[in-house]
Amino acid sequence: MSDLHWLKNHPLLLRGGSEPLRRRLYRVLRQAVVDGRLQAGAILPSTRSLADLLEMARNTVLYAYEQLAAEGYVRADRQGTVVCALGPRDTRTRPVATLPPLSGRSGGVQRPRSAEDQLRPFVPGNPGLDAFPWRVWQRVRARAERQTAAHEAGYRGAGGEPELRQAIATYLRASRGVDCGPQQVIVTEGTQEGLALCAMLLADAGDIAWIEHPGYGGAWAALRAAGLRCEPVTVDMHGMAPPSALWRQSPPRLIYTTPSHQYPLGSVLSLPRRLALLAQARAHGAWILEDDYDSEFRHAGPPLAAMQGLEPDAPVAYLGTFSKTMFPGLRLGFVVVPAAVVDRAEGLAGALWPRGRVADQRALAAFIDEGHFTRHLRCMRGLYAERQQALRAALARVWRWPGTVLGGDCGMHLVISLPDAVSDVAVAAAAAEHRLGPRALSSYGTGGPAGFNGLVLGYAHMPAETVGERVRLLVQAVSQADSAKAKAART
Repeated sequence: MSDLHWLKNHPLLLRGGSEPLRRRLYRVLRQAVVDGRLQAGAILPSTRSLADLLEMARNTVLYAYEQLAAEGYVRADRQGTVVCALGPRDTRTRPVATLPPLSGRSGGVQRPRSAEDQLRPFVPGNPGLDAFPWRVWQRVRARAERQTAAHEAGYRGAGGEPELRQAIATYLRASRGVDCGPQQVIVTEGTQEGLALCAMLLADAGDIAWIEHPGYGGAWAALRAAGLRCEPVTVDMHGMAPPSALWRQSPPRLIYTTPSHQYPLGSVLSLPRRLALLAQARAHGAWILEDDYDSEFRHAGPPLAAMQGLEPDAPVAYLGTFSKTMFPGLRLGFVVVPAAVVDRAEGLAGALWPRGRVADQRALAAFIDEGHFTRHLRCMRGLYAERQQALRAALARVWRWPGTVLGGDCGMHLVISLPDAVSDVAVAAAAAEHRLGPRALSSYGTGGPAGFNGLVLGYAHMPAETVGERVRLLVQAVSQADSAKAKAART
């Protein structure tokens, strides 16, 4: 009979906590079997004896023994409860546990920031949730929930709910000039899933993908995760302009671009460049991934027409998301694919990401069809223009360093350049101490040459009356970083 007196002083059994005592006893006994402290063939005390020894209820010990038996650590026979043999692990001198290596492509992916950090002032990409029509959405959502039958709670069609596909197609044709029918719309859980789908649908591991530099880190991560070789293409004030030599030396399979509002610099891809990119993509057998980031929030004139609709059967997969136009937690987006690849796209999407969330999809369809979505966008354009002007005015009053403000014709953020002597990474770190969340422009590099030094300032989620004080805190952060560098240079 095994001597289990050592259990009386085991820290896991002595401490309290939310985990039930029976689970803690099971875990301690299981580890003792795995470690070899309880060797194969050892006979455990009866449940009553161990309960008396440990001064606990017999049912607690009974649960632990039954769970161990169910998982194969012990067995019951005529002798009592006997420890089972676990092969090589059943020794007192276990080798040091090691895990297989991780993938190389996972090493360059940055860990997402915490939910609290994401809500700080100046964090780019946050919509103005304070102005969202929550009551309208909750009413539409509740109605969709009531109308969802029990049998519709299972896995659904790969492309998404028909009502939402139709609503998205109708909206895109009217507002963005996208040439598509509802069958070409594949509903996703946001841009990242759409990018992953496109990468696996349109390219093979080892193919070259061009990506804007500076650019969206999420696209870089998604393309690398699909095994593609990312080639940075430097962006200027008129968008992406790949040189002729690059087409010859590194012809792409995929070209990722944000033509309506380049992220993060805010430039707009000119029409001649759009047409040239389409022509070259056709000539080289490449696909264009058109991420229509922030296109709905254009502050100077109507939104620009999408590249996808400029030519018939353009080699373009058009990506969109409702994370910015609605709210991030909705987790719904879409990809518009050419009609010729719909079957393959639906098959791949269904195999990798079975669809569900019927009520959310139907609610969004109704929100669009009933005009709430268009009214919301119109309201937010005005609000974001007001908040951008408040940010520009505050910068004009207190900013002391030479710098250029970039972007602003569209979207929810501005970029302000910094002098070379002031590190944007140091400023972002100093700003975090003031509970601000600007992003260093240099952190948007996608493997191309350095040379970008500035701050990406989100403003959409900041009420205009709060902007002045937060800009003053930002100025303190810049001064702090500048002084720290000067002090380091003197020493």
